[in-house]
Amino acid sequence: MQLNPTKLGKKSHWDDVYEEEKTNFEEFGDEGEIWFGQDAVDKMVEWALENIPPSSNPMVLDIGTGNGILPVCLAEAGYVPASICGIDYSRASVELAQRVALGRSVQGLTFREVDFIHGKVGSMADPTTGNETDTWDLLLDKGTFDAMALYSSNDEAPGKLDDGNNHPTNIYPSRVAQLLKPGGYFLITSCNFTEKEIITHFTEKETSLKYHSRIAHPQFTFGGKSGSACCTVAFRKVIN
Repeated sequence: MQLNPTKLGKKSHWDDVYEEEKTNFEEFGDEGEIWFGQDAVDKMVEWALENIPPSSNPMVLDIGTGNGILPVCLAEAGYVPASICGIDYSRASVELAQRVALGRSVQGLTFREVDFIHGKVGSMADPTTGNETDTWDLLLDKGTFDAMALYSSNDEAPGKLDDGNNHPTNIYPSRVAQLLKPGGYFLITSCNFTEKEIITHFTEKETSLKYHSRIAHPQFTFGGKSGSACCTVAFRKVIN
């Protein structure tokens, strides 16, 4: 499901972006860019509150956390910070997210430098039981899958698609299914793919993921066709 490669698919690009955003935060208090805007964050938090509320004590993993704003907003909405982990493959992102959380006076969140596709997320202690767990009740993605789709291992030939089965977008669905508890949810926001494409990609293989619901975004009309700037789709892992 990859697209033509761009710099947005390169780790070096994001290292540079978050190093700059760290500096801006330290000097001006600027928390950095929020992919798809605050409205998209608010909609994802609202969906979570309706479908897997704080009272259910969910363990939450934010994939490609960026500046950490989604975990921060979840904590501000009443989710237990100790049950929320944000991961990113950029160390600068993790450092920025930690500082943004501190700036918002949100304590107890976990941020880790992890490559979601090739690395190991690791376990966390469930605050309600004290037991260690390496599976999650809710996985979140706001733009990370989009960036992965722009990746290519063919750096020596820019513009050439890496169409092998080892492309991150081909591995991604099984990683989601592996890390979700039975009955757990996966909520993804994308601007590079349509809702139909996202549903097909995450359900066409044996991932045990089933379409659950969608979040409506503002519509626009161009050339006689209507659409949204992004889509947000929720999946649920089948309970055996």
